[in-house]
Amino acid sequence: MSEISTIYKISIIIFTLFCRASGSGCPVLECWFVQEKPGHGGGFSVPMSQEKSLMFIRTEAYSEDTMSELHPPADISPSRVYYVSDPAGTFCSAALNPPKGSVNKPKCEINPFMPHASMVRWSSALTDSAQSPVYLQADWFSVAAQGLDEQLTLSNIMRAPSASKEPKVILSVSSKTALVRSRLGEPVLLDCGFWVDPSSPVHGSGFSVEWRYQFRGEGRLVLAYDGKNDRFAETSETGAEIDITSLYQTGNASLILEESQVRHSGTYICTVYLPHLLAQVAVDLEIVEPPSLSIYPSPLPLLVPGQLLLIQCEASGFAPHTLDLGWEFTGADGKSRSLGQGGVTGHRQASDGTFSQSSRLELDSGKMRLGRGGDVTCVAKHDGGTRRATATLSVIGVSAPSIEDSMAMVAVALLLYGMIKFLYWTFSSSDSSDTELKDKKEK
Repeated sequence: MSEISTIYKISIIIFTLFCRASGSGCPVLECWFVQEKPGHGGGFSVPMSQEKSLMFIRTEAYSEDTMSELHPPADISPSRVYYVSDPAGTFCSAALNPPKGSVNKPKCEINPFMPHASMVRWSSALTDSAQSPVYLQADWFSVAAQGLDEQLTLSNIMRAPSASKEPKVILSVSSKTALVRSRLGEPVLLDCGFWVDPSSPVHGSGFSVEWRYQFRGEGRLVLAYDGKNDRFAETSETGAEIDITSLYQTGNASLILEESQVRHSGTYICTVYLPHLLAQVAVDLEIVEPPSLSIYPSPLPLLVPGQLLLIQCEASGFAPHTLDLGWEFTGADGKSRSLGQGGVTGHRQASDGTFSQSSRLELDSGKMRLGRGGDVTCVAKHDGGTRRATATLSVIGVSAPSIEDSMAMVAVALLLYGMIKFLYWTFSSSDSSDTELKDKKEK
């Protein structure tokens, strides 16, 4: 019996250590607590205050013993230390938990949150009742966090009993694709997922999802879904959808664009509405299409020393518009050197939103030391990668003639030989005719 008792005690100890280890897997997040300064209401510019804050995070609720074991830094006010329980573990991502001693830290901001009824029509059904639930009488906070290397964007809504420092995550919206790059015409997935605390009264009361586009002051509704009434809002956007089955089963609210276009570049905001609550994350989409290059004239004509030749490189079908065009020359010895940028024109935009640009280069065999010729290359450096187009240039009439030079000289020699033979035959025939005529007269 004593052996069984010992084994039982060891098992309890191991289980306790495991629970503590699993709890310690969540990070201690350093955040800024940002709020309006008291006594400054109204106006376009509202003064804000920010204080250092700290969040101790566990997947289960805190007890007095666990809180007593934690020792926050002295430079953080006790009123800004929070003991957060996150049942879903959304805060426990490795992207928010850098190695000890790491210089890079996740970004985190805490704001006071005021529950309110939503005014957009696709979520208005969530708050049909004009009465505010007793459940809302608490301290509410919103937390926006961004993980290392943009691996995670997170927005959580937390509820804490009034005057306590033990908030619990009620709604979590996250994205694992803070930045997405896509080629033109490819399908795009913008990740967004949400979780609702099953023990919360708002769970099972319905939800709504909204995707909105923002870019340089322009905004439009991409997609909106009323989960309570199972219907989409009417929009003019085509080729955008979400997986309804995954939305209900796993909270997958990801946006799918069937065919990416240049006009899709910008910021997309995924917002999830619950009764009186909302949280949102932003995803940046960049459509990156490298240019296609062409050199004109094609092929390049033969160049005679002292002659000027104007060539042009046309870069087309690229996005975004930032492009660096230049020229290189590779001689017969295999050595390459820059010929500069040439004369670069302005951008031209096509109907599909892509851009084109060209560069003109004047070739002077005498001044540019082109020798017998070589390869002239147009180089385009773009966010989508470096592209090159090459044309062969031949210079005739220089020392150590090339095969082309030899062929040209043989052709000229044959032409001269033919002309000489023709003249010789003509004069010979004329002299012969004159002699015969003179002999006939003498007779």
